[in-house]
Amino acid sequence: MIVFDRVHKRYPNGREALRDVSLRVAQGQMAFLTGRSGAGKSSILKLVTLLERPTTGTVTVNGQMTSTLPSRAIPAYRRRMGVVFQDHQLLVDRPVYDNVALPLIVADTPFREIDRRVRAALDQVGLLGKEKSSPSELSIGEQQRVGIARAVVGKPTILVADEPTGNLDHALARDVMRLFKRFQEVGVTVLIASHDESLVREFAQHEIKLNDGQVTK
Repeated sequence: MIVFDRVHKRYPNGREALRDVSLRVAQGQMAFLTGRSGAGKSSILKLVTLLERPTTGTVTVNGQMTSTLPSRAIPAYRRRMGVVFQDHQLLVDRPVYDNVALPLIVADTPFREIDRRVRAALDQVGLLGKEKSSPSELSIGEQQRVGIARAVVGKPTILVADEPTGNLDHALARDVMRLFKRFQEVGVTVLIASHDESLVREFAQHEIKLNDGQVTK
């Protein structure tokens, strides 16, 4: 579960990205953050993933109030989360297998467990057999699937995605959303920032509309 209670976020340059934001995403729900560029979608995701902390107000994720979490506990907090980016952020000099395995390697997971999980994650996104391929050999849609496999390989309870279909045509975007839906159906909480109204209408269980840093009706 994700809960924001009267959250304000002001950056050092004085820009107020969020103003009195209160919202709730239920456990196992697929929710979308919508609004034009600069509305505050990315700031909300940064607060959820603890890349930022609120200026005032509280953010609670899976029962943990993030403002009280010490810095040394942040890596463990993030390991319970999967993050998908618009531009994939893949390591171009490493094969698909290594890209997907990276979160598990960082967490000192035993090799046998890494191998099992990587192959399972690639199977889930339809890329089993592409382990040795370079990201440059894959299509844009396949690269995004590698990013999703990397995000879910650690079995997260929350999956966060920032404009994950922004570089894809509509057919590929729907395929990616179906993948997110499959993870949601097995209990993963999915929070997606998107400006694609057709995808929101088709897939959203809950829409959080933002305008100028505030939640609107």
